[in-house]
Order: sequence, then structure tokens, then C-alpha cells
Amino acid sequence: MEISNNYDFLATALRQRRQKLATLINFPIILWSGRSISRNYPANTFPFRASSHFLYFAGFPLENAAIRLESGKLELFIDNAHPSNALWHGEMPKREEIAEKIGADAAFPMADLESRTAGAATIPVQDYRTLLKQSQTLNRPLSSAKSPEGIDLELTKAIISLRLTHDAAALGELRQASAVTVEAHKAGMMATASAKTEAAIRGAMEGHIIAENMTFAYPSIVTVRGEVLHNEQYHHPLQTGDLLLADVGAETAMGWAGDVTRTWPVSGKFSPTQRDIYDVVLAAHDACIAKIVPGVEYRDIHLLAAQVIAEGLVDLGILQGNPDDLVEMDAHALFFVHGIGHLIGLDVHDMEDFGDLAGYEEGRVRSSRFGLGYLRLHRTLRPGMLVSIEPGFYQVPGILNKLENRSKYKDVVNWDKLNKFADVRGIRIEDDVLVTEAGTEVLTANLPTHADEIEQLVKG
Repeated sequence: MEISNNYDFLATALRQRRQKLATLINFPIILWSGRSISRNYPANTFPFRASSHFLYFAGFPLENAAIRLESGKLELFIDNAHPSNALWHGEMPKREEIAEKIGADAAFPMADLESRTAGAATIPVQDYRTLLKQSQTLNRPLSSAKSPEGIDLELTKAIISLRLTHDAAALGELRQASAVTVEAHKAGMMATASAKTEAAIRGAMEGHIIAENMTFAYPSIVTVRGEVLHNEQYHHPLQTGDLLLADVGAETAMGWAGDVTRTWPVSGKFSPTQRDIYDVVLAAHDACIAKIVPGVEYRDIHLLAAQVIAEGLVDLGILQGNPDDLVEMDAHALFFVHGIGHLIGLDVHDMEDFGDLAGYEEGRVRSSRFGLGYLRLHRTLRPGMLVSIEPGFYQVPGILNKLENRSKYKDVVNWDKLNKFADVRGIRIEDDVLVTEAGTEVLTANLPTHADEIEQLVKG
């Protein structure tokens, strides 16, 4: 574990977060970092990723650690590494050194935690061993993070209110993640001319992230099968006429995420039909970002994307009718089924372990509509929020060939015209957009979106 040299600034920010939390709740909190999980035998583990809620207040990805927060004070619980570990992992910082770096008020071995748990709230972590330890230490069962009860629910709401907007320390990390993500995408585009498979482009993109001493905020999507929204297969050959969709994001050492998608032609030149659809998606992307200001409803941004996409598909002859009516009947969702985006922060879908408690304003519920059911964020935008804007167009066989959809939309889809766009499997354009007092700052603006510029990057 490496401890940043810029710890004075970070320790101040962490202390301010704890003090803000103390103004929202009046009971103690214990947050666990989690532990690494074995892949196939105990010593061969998956890369460790600390709980995001732990990271938000502790700052560093400490393994098998816990913090106790009360009245703005932090107690750190972590064991010193056994001396024999130095053979395999090198010298590790001592408990007192770690405590100083994160601005802890006291530090203890893990065994002392059980005597400090009375009346404490917590957030369940993802790995089962730690979750079991949480329940045993607190001597009570724990509900899912999506459906907490009692003081755990109070804590969840307090953390949501803090993490919805980002302080200066968080924004510094997020800007780093965005900058590395942008350069990774450029590396992928420039590697395309010599690549034979999706895996080669993935390697170029992830290689850049690794070279910056970062990791991946989520499993990379690098595919010519862009209609599969979370495609994690990389074996397909690259052929002239293919579009490649790359959804790849860097994560800083402290856990903060970038999230960007670009779509480009393998040949370096969009076909006329690909360019037509690309420009429709780009128009939706640009319109949404232009409308983001504090006070705007994120749901309205999603509906704006739906409107622009519907208008564009009518202009191309794929949809027939009045765009307003088409959106009302969810015809656009045949091709744009997911939401316009999500929160970004310590998690690429920030706080999604809390489900709609985080994504939706209190009192709002998820829609059952075809065109709204996958909306991840239904809140009023506020300065300091970081959101993704990611409209798309996809030809998903399971949606387009569904008999119910064929029947419901038989009069509004020109299926013969759609067949002429068979070389467009999936297109998505995604950027990370910070809501500011004045409007927006696109953290990933250094990565081009216009088709001509994309083609130039791919051609080198």
C-alpha cells in the first residue's frame, strides 16, 4: 500500500467530510474496508478494492480495516502486518503512520473493535467474509444495502446527501481519472489500424491506464457487437465495415472513476448509414449537455435525449409519426432502451449499492414504462454533481424481433428502411459532465465526439 505524499490536503478534506457527517447524525458509525477474495486457492486473490463508503471517510484503500466515526472523530482499527509478510510484500506502513496520514484521532488493533460497537450503525460490504464479520461484531443481522433499517437507514441517507456532490479533493481525483480515460481512448483509436481483434484494442486502452498506475473502474467493453450493452467478450475479429464500441474508464489509486464511451469505424471511415445514425446520437448527446444547469431534472434530460433521437429517426425514415407521440409511446426505446446516464464518483455508478435510495429523490419511484424503467438517476441536478451523458442507438434482436413489439409498433417503424441500416449494431457516445454553478464542465471534453475528428484519430 502506497501512501500519497499529498496527505495534508487529503487529511483536511477527510476531516471535513467526517465533520459534515457529524452534523447529520448523532450516533457512532463503523465502516469496514473489506478483504481480498481468493480466485482459486487462498494466496491467489482478485485485486483488492476497498468499500467506497470506507474510502470516502478514510481516504486510503486499507485492507481488513475498520473506522469508527463519532462526533467528527475517527478511530482506525487495523493490525500491523506480520513481520514474515515483508518477504512477499515488502515493508508495510505501521498503524500509527497510517493513522497520521488519514488524520485519525486514535488507532487500535482490530481486536479492540468489539469493545467499541455499542449503538453503532454500518453499511454492509460486498464480500461475504467481511459481511459475516460485521454481523458478528455488531451482534445483529444486517439488511441489504438497498433496504437498510433503523439507524443503518439514517446513516445511508446521510452518506447519500454527502456523496451526491463532490468536494475539491474528490474533483481532483475525478479529473485525474477523466484525463487518463481520455488518453486511453485515444490510444485505442490509434491502435485500430494494426489491430486484428477487439482484444488488441482493449490491450492498448487498458495498457495506457496501467502505465499511469491506475486500474479499471469497471470491466472494459471493447466490441464490434455494440448491441450487447455490457459485452465483455474480446475475441471477435475486426473487419472492414465494423463499428467498434469502447466503454472504458480509469480508476485512481484512491478509487475515483472515469467513464467514457466512443464508437468508431474500424476502417477509419463511417459508412453513410453509420454516419447518419452517429450524427443522431451525437445530436442527442450535445443537446443534453447544453441543457444541464442546476435545478434541471435529470429525468427531463433523459426525455430530451429520447426526443432528439426520435426526431432524428423520423428524419431518416426509420420511425414514422410525430416525435412527441413516438416518445410518449416509447417507440424510441426500441433503439435507446437504457437511461441517459448515472452518477459518477467513487463508484462508476456512484452509490448503486444503495439502489434507488441514492438514485431517486425521496418519494420518487422507478417507472414501469419501457422507455423509463432503466433510468438510474431521477434527481434535481445540483452544483457538484458529476453525471454521465450517454445516449445510444442499438439494434438488439431480442427487442426488435419480439412479437409484442412488432405488433405494438407496426405502424410507426419502417422495418424495410431499418434493414438498410444493418451495419449499425450499436453506437454510444458518453462523457462525464460536472454540474457547476454556471452550468457544466465536461471533464472528458479533450476527447473528440464529432465523426470527422474520430475518423482522423483512427487513421492516425
